[in-house]
Formats: sequence, C-alpha cells, structure tokens
Amino acid sequence: MDGAGGPGEGPAQEALQSLSRRLQVQEKEMELVKAALAEALRLLRLQAPPTSLQDPGTPGPTRDSSPAAPPGLPPARSPSSVSRGTQTETEVETESSPGPPGLINGPAALHGGGEEPGGTQSEGGGSSSSGTGSPGPPGLLRLVQPPQRTDTPRRNSSSSSSPSERPRQKLSRKAASSANLLLRSGSTESRGGKDPLSSPGGPGSRRGNYNLEGISVKMFLRGRPITMYIPSGIRSLEELPSGPPPETLSLDWVYGYRGRDSRSNLFVLRSGEVVYFIACVVVLYRPGGGPGGPGGGGQRHYRGHTDCVRCLAVHPDGVRVASGQTAGVDKDGKPLQPVVHVWDSETLLKLQEIGLGAFERGVGALAFSVADLGAFLCVVDDSNEHMLSVWDCSRGTKLAEIKSTNDSVLAVGFNPRDSSCIVTSGKSHVHFWNWSGGAGVPGNGTLTRKQGVFGKYKKPKFIPCFVLLPDGDILTGDSEGNILTWGRSLSDSRTPGRGGAKETYGIVAQAHAHEGSIFALCLRRDGTVLSGGGRDRRLVQWGPGLVALQEAEIPEHFGAVRAIAEGLGSELLVGTTKNALLRGDLDQGFSPVIQGHTDELWGLCTHPFQNRFLTCGHDRQLCLWDGEGHALAWSIDLKETGLCADFHPSGAVVAVGLNTGRWLVLDTETREIVSDITDGNEQLSVVRYSPDGLYLAIGSHDNMIYIYSVSSDGAKSSRFGRCVGHSSFITHLDWSKDGNFIMSNSGDYEILYWDVAGGCKLLRNRYESRDREWATYTCVLGFHVYGVWPDGSDGTDINSLCRSHNERVVAVADDFCKVHLFQYPCARAKAPSLVYGGHGSHVTSVRFTHDDSHLVSLGGKDASIFQWRVLGPGGAGPAPATPSRTPSLSPASSLDV
Repeated sequence: MDGAGGPGEGPAQEALQSLSRRLQVQEKEMELVKAALAEALRLLRLQAPPTSLQDPGTPGPTRDSSPAAPPGLPPARSPSSVSRGTQTETEVETESSPGPPGLINGPAALHGGGEEPGGTQSEGGGSSSSGTGSPGPPGLLRLVQPPQRTDTPRRNSSSSSSPSERPRQKLSRKAASSANLLLRSGSTESRGGKDPLSSPGGPGSRRGNYNLEGISVKMFLRGRPITMYIPSGIRSLEELPSGPPPETLSLDWVYGYRGRDSRSNLFVLRSGEVVYFIACVVVLYRPGGGPGGPGGGGQRHYRGHTDCVRCLAVHPDGVRVASGQTAGVDKDGKPLQPVVHVWDSETLLKLQEIGLGAFERGVGALAFSVADLGAFLCVVDDSNEHMLSVWDCSRGTKLAEIKSTNDSVLAVGFNPRDSSCIVTSGKSHVHFWNWSGGAGVPGNGTLTRKQGVFGKYKKPKFIPCFVLLPDGDILTGDSEGNILTWGRSLSDSRTPGRGGAKETYGIVAQAHAHEGSIFALCLRRDGTVLSGGGRDRRLVQWGPGLVALQEAEIPEHFGAVRAIAEGLGSELLVGTTKNALLRGDLDQGFSPVIQGHTDELWGLCTHPFQNRFLTCGHDRQLCLWDGEGHALAWSIDLKETGLCADFHPSGAVVAVGLNTGRWLVLDTETREIVSDITDGNEQLSVVRYSPDGLYLAIGSHDNMIYIYSVSSDGAKSSRFGRCVGHSSFITHLDWSKDGNFIMSNSGDYEILYWDVAGGCKLLRNRYESRDREWATYTCVLGFHVYGVWPDGSDGTDINSLCRSHNERVVAVADDFCKVHLFQYPCARAKAPSLVYGGHGSHVTSVRFTHDDSHLVSLGGKDASIFQWRVLGPGGAGPAPATPSRTPSLSPASSLDV
C-alpha cells in the first residue's frame, strides 16, 4: 500500500481485516457443523442392506471380496475400508477409470491432516506453493459406486450430475472428510481409550503409526503429522531389522584443548603422558617425536564424567588424577550435580567419587596435599560463596568446609611443607587458610583465614595463578603483569591475626614481568620459575631473586599462554587461549601437537577418497584435518561464520556456506577462493554436490534451494535454477544416486522431492519417490530413518544424521550431548541404539569417512571434534562393505557405551 491514504485509513483497514478473519473462522465452524450432520446421515444410510446400494441389474461385490493391493504390499483388509493415511473410514467411493467395471486404480485418500499420495500437501503436513495434484499410485483397487447412484458423493464424475451440482458435491465431500476427523477423535472414549491410529498426541509428541493398507507410516512432531511412504520392496514392516547394530564405536582421537576459558588444565604424569581436558573427556596424550618436532603420539581417554570437566589436579604419586565437572541437566531436564572423580591414569578406573551433592554449579579449583603424600584434597566450588572444603581422599569424606569469598576463586593449593596451610587466589585477593583436621573425624575440622596484605603495593584486579616455593615463600602472577613474592611476618599488635595468630602475610618483593595479565606460573625441577603472559604471549624463565634468564614468544595465531607444564628433560608443554597445545623448549621454540576450534562448530564434511575432513564454525576458521596423522593440515580465516561445507566428488575443491548468504568454493591444495557467490541474505544451512559432481545444491534460510551447474573440475559454477516450495527454512537435503533428484527437509518438518534435471520441479506425487535410491542419507525425516526420533521429541532433538556408505548403520547427533548408532534402515518406532557420550554440548554434526572406518562428530559450544573408530561385529576392524542384514531380537532400548 502506498502512503497516499488518509490518517484513518490504517486503523480502518486493520478493523476490516480483523472482521474478515473472524468471518472466515465462523464459516469454517459452520462448515464443520454441517459436515458432522452430513456424516451422521451418511453413516445411517450405510446401515441399510447392501442390495439397496446396487443396481438390480448389475451384480455387486459381496462383503467377503477383497480388492487387490499394490505390488509388494499387504492385501487390504476389507472391501469397504478405504485407507486415508493412517485412518480408515467405511465409505464407498466412485471414480472414473478405464479398468474393469466396479474397480478403480489409485491411491487411498488421506484424512485427518493426511494427504493423497499424489496431492499437494507435503509429507510434513505443510502445503506446497502452487499447482494441483497428479494421479496417485497405480495398483490399489477400490470399490466404485454404480453410476445410477446420484445421492452419494462421487469423485471425478463425468455425466451423472449437472455443472451447478458439482461444486456443491465437492464441498460436501470436503465437509464429510473434516467431520470424519472430528467424529473419530471425539469417539475414542467409546472405544475404551485413545485411538492409536488417529490420535497424534499432544504438542511435543512423536508417535509412529502404520497405515492399515501398508502404503505409508505416519509420525507426529509437535502434534503435526508427517506421512512417509513405504518402499514397495518391503512386504512387511516386521522384516525390518530390530535391536541395536552389531557395529560399535570406539573413541580414537579428540581434537582440541579447553584453554579459552579454563585453568588448572595441563599436567604431565609420571608415565610421561600429558593430561588435559575438553568437553566431558580427560585426554591422556603421549607425544611422539623429539622436542619441537611433529606429533604422532597416541591418546587415551577417561570418560567417566557426565558433563564438562572444569579443572584437574595430579596426585604426588604422578598416577592418580582428580577431575572436577560442572553442573548440568540430562535429557529429561533433571539436574546433574557437580562432582570430583579420583581415578587411576594407568587403568582409567574411577577410584573415588567425591562431593556428589555437596557442590553447587561446578567445581572451580582442585589441589592434592603434598607433605602427607596426597592424603587430602582441597576443593573450591562455583557457588556464590565459593565454598572451600577439605576431603579425605581414601574415604571420600568431608573433613572441613567454609565460605571463602563472594569474589571468584581462580586457584587453590597446599603448602608443600605443611598440609595445614592452604592458599587461594582470585579476584582482588590472596587468602591464606589454616586447617585443623579435627582428629580425622568427618566434619570436625576447622578452617581459619588470613588475608594477604598488599600494603604499599597496588592491589590488582585479578590474581589468576601462584606457585609455592620450597622455602615457604609464594609467588603470585596478577592482571597487572607483576610477579609478587609473599612471605610471613609478625603482625602489628593493633591488627592481630585471626585465631589468635600474630603472623600476617605480606609482599616482600615485586617484579614487572609481562605486558598484560600473567595467566600461568610453573615451578621447574631445577628451582627456576616460568611465567606465561597474556597480551605479550611471552614465556619467561626466572632465577633466584626474580632475575630473567631466558624467554621465548608464542606465535600470535596460537593465542596467549594459558598453562605451562614441564615434560621430560628440557621439554615444555604450553596450553594457549586459542585451544592449542604446544610442545618445545625455550631454545628451539614451540610447535603445535594439538589444535582445535575456539567457538561453536556446525560445518562438517569428509573427503571423498581420503581420511580427511573439514570443519568450520563461529570462530570463522575453516580447518582441514588429517584423520590418519591426527593433525591440522591447514586452516584459513573465512572472515565470516561458516555453517556448512561439502567436498566436490573429485576432492579438488570444497564448497563452504556462510551465515550471510555467501558461499565460497576453495581449492583444497592452494587454499585459494575460486568462486565467491551470494544467494539471498539469509544464512545457508546445507551445501551438497550431486554424486556425479555436475550440480551443487545450496539450502538457505530463505526457504529456497539454489541449484548450480558445476564444471568438471568444480572450479566454475553457473545458476541452473531454484527449488521453490518449502514453507520454512531448509535444514537438510540429499541427492539421488543418479544425480537427478533431491530430497529435502525444512524447519516445519516437510519432506519434499525435486526433479532437478527436469527443471527443478517439485514432485507432487511423493508416492512415486518411495523406491528412489539416495546417494547419501542426511535428511532427518524419512521412512528409512524415522525410528531414530525419541518419544516426546519437539522436532529439534536431532541435529544431524548420516548413513554409512555401506548402508548398514545410521549415526545420529542429538541435542543432549550424545552420538547414537542405529541399524539401517531404522523404520521402527522407538528403535534401539548404542549411545556414546563425551561431548559437553549439543552435537551438531556427524559424518562417516569415505571407507566407513571412522565417524567424526562435532560438539557445539564445547568446540570439540571427536574421531570415532567404527568396529565391526565383535569389535574387530571396520564393518564389511557388503550389507548383510539379519533381524535382531535384542530388546528395544538404548545402550550407553
């Protein structure tokens, strides 16, 4: 509307539109009332003897005769039962046909939110944008009314009714269909309970129902029906596999290190293994090669935690490890309480679970005592008061507890010469605690605090780290870049210490060490101290009297120093704020052995013939990973958020979709951008090359799929067409094996099929696509995978899905930090699966490598990449390439692995 109207035109127009909407609602209500009356009359007429519906001169079918079913499908149960999706009504219909008298070919009509196989409704229950339905599937035989009957509504009647009566009959048929839905849903009480065929359940439910004619199966997401057609080769749904798959997953490698937002996260064990954490996994990494050399070592994993690990401490014996986790919730919304696990690094067995139910929000810092060989463990939680507690490690009992401070606590440690002295530091404070054990009786111990006195020195905003020297002095690193030396001194008589003590802790020396904050301090075996700077990224070695001896600078693209650990000989391990783990020394410099992303991940694709994969996410980095060498091959800065990617079948180029509607094509060898194209201004959710590499499909949040013709080398692309018809944003799509068709899903649970080679046309008869073979299967909605959806799903519980190349298993990434493995096809409701934990956030994507030897999964906000080894039956090697299906009789349940 232009701006020429008067001042009252806007409100008047809105009032008119409101009245129009109310009128439409009333008309619909009247139509339903009329339909209910018409349905009641029709049911009364059908109670008359069968001979009254037939022409005296024409023999009619008897009640025992059964119409033929489509090839490969079970026979119909009753001649008068016409299948409508998952609902059946007793109705006799007439339709023109060149077939024998009294029989007709065509699909069953779908009522109650369903559809005809050749109708215009999408399988997800939504409506397509334009066009009319095409003929349905052949082979389904239905009863036809004799042409002499004019009082019974008929389909496609040619001469029995006048043109003026046809619209009225059409409206009557629609009204009867709507009334049938109302009558059936309202009559469940008389049948003794909920109708399993017509009740979709409440909002957020997921229910699978089988069609009585064996044509389709229907499930519900958020109360919305989704109809999927059964392939003709499946004669009985009972022949489909059941039970969990014989294949299993074993965690092979974890890419990444949590350095961006955590401390106390890097140590070296007695065995020489480096221990650190990311997501819910504690990684034990054995470096390979010499100092500063390439990686090549191995990994082991402690996977006992149920939520993200936040801190670590290593026992004085160098074998036992304590790890603390944050609080969380499970898939049912029940809280997962913070806890500390004490475990053996050699056997990876949990020895003690400490503090279950005693901590709030999470465990922020941990420390073993040293003077008494690790008999005690000090824990600081993340509650508002940052509760400080001391525990007996062997018994798992709490000996003392106190509120420490309302300010954040970043580090804790025992004095190495006296276990009764504990030090904490954090926001604007250093606290010295005196602990009395209370004769070892749980809960009888006491803790008293002495506050560090800054005196004439400026109080820093944060004190992130400290080390305790053998002579009893303490060095702290602060946010001003200073190293402060703390010592004991007699307190002034006017300010006596707490608990009657006459001592206080004050600063005896200060050295300016770094520009910006000091994040890490490390006491070396030779008595020197290492400090790691934030802003300047310098690593400095200090001698007695805080004299600088040597230094090195960390390359800028690795970030600032987060943690330092001393390895064998002169070797050092350095963790950085950009989630990299570096190895080397001060003389030769440092090189990365572990690298990872720093923000939420979404894009993942695997190489078509190499064990490589590519990832991208919100950190704007595009990374190519070597799955055999467990290393980063290369990375580039996209300047924008990358959300999806796919390799060309040649492997020479890769397409990457961004959050601005742009998509890039990059040469995988030179890393040069060979194409830079923008389609719309909405984010792109999926890019997929056809199996022959001739087309590229791009699914956007503007509800369209853009199709491009691609040159043989994949470097050049030209617009071929658009697939228009979805009523919500595109979420997933797959190409057929012949490269001519696409199956797509959208945000409102539609399943649509497209003829790309025929001009990007929407295939309105989805029944005809039931037997089409797909080169990949990543769509989360479809007959072959609908069994992966859990009960009560709201439609967003599954983020990604991938079928293996050998078509034996389906991997699923869910919103509850889990990776699932199902048998394929997975077309049974509540299908059982093998469940694998480890991610600390929603799992955003899963993909199999080209030979199905590995599965790669991405964590969302935990920025982790897991590489799983796929083991065949019995755990020996990868699954065979040739599918071998035998139904399993295992109980239908999910197994945590």
